[in-house]
Amino acid sequence: MTAPEPPAPAPGTSPGRRTAWGALVPVVALAAGLLFATSGQTAQGSDLRAGDVTELSGLIAERTEVNAALEAQLEDLQEQAQALTDQAATRDGAVAAAQTAGQRGEVSAGLVGLRGRGVEITLDDAPRRPDGSLPVGARPDDVVIHQSDVQAVVNAVWAAGADGVAIMDQRLIATSAVRCVGNVLLLQGRTYSPPFVVTAIGDPAAIRAQLAASPQVAVFEQAVEDFGLGFAVRERPDVVVPAYGRPLDMAYATAADG
Repeated sequence: MTAPEPPAPAPGTSPGRRTAWGALVPVVALAAGLLFATSGQTAQGSDLRAGDVTELSGLIAERTEVNAALEAQLEDLQEQAQALTDQAATRDGAVAAAQTAGQRGEVSAGLVGLRGRGVEITLDDAPRRPDGSLPVGARPDDVVIHQSDVQAVVNAVWAAGADGVAIMDQRLIATSAVRCVGNVLLLQGRTYSPPFVVTAIGDPAAIRAQLAASPQVAVFEQAVEDFGLGFAVRERPDVVVPAYGRPLDMAYATAADG
């Protein structure tokens, strides 16, 4: 008597591939079981992905509090330094001359508050729908203000020749950087939530023209139209931008000619 022949392999397969797959199934199942068990023991019923978000939020809050305390200390030290400089200038002609020269550049450096005619520009997230749904075709990122949106508006305002620009209560200077984490704006050590308000002293007509001519602002305005983001430009007869009150973060500097 001869042993029965094994069943023929299915069309398109070979006995070798079928045997190898059959051997791998238990190994894959064992590895998956170990992975699930390890994840369950590590998470203990919590979301393994939430840690980074929670830590970042807590870190921002902690840094904001520390920065506020340091800013108060800095303001006090600046007042002391200014008082000592003024006192020295009354006795030393060289100090007085240097102080006068420095004061001539304070306006250009943003170290003096300004007031005049200008615009107020507001950027805001799209309003939430009653049922919490997003506009048709929109993703969560489409309905919030991004760093690039704020930067595009600021660049256009500078291009229009604005004399002074501020976001919220922070004066912008040449070294200012606009950064966002999600839809939270990080600006010079402080955090802000939308709506973001950009104030600028300058010719309102020139500012509107630059906003209309900017390709980056055009991209933002398309999102405004598609997803309901907030964007408003209002002319103001009396705009105030505060002085820049933080240290000038420059590693190197040279005196301007003349």
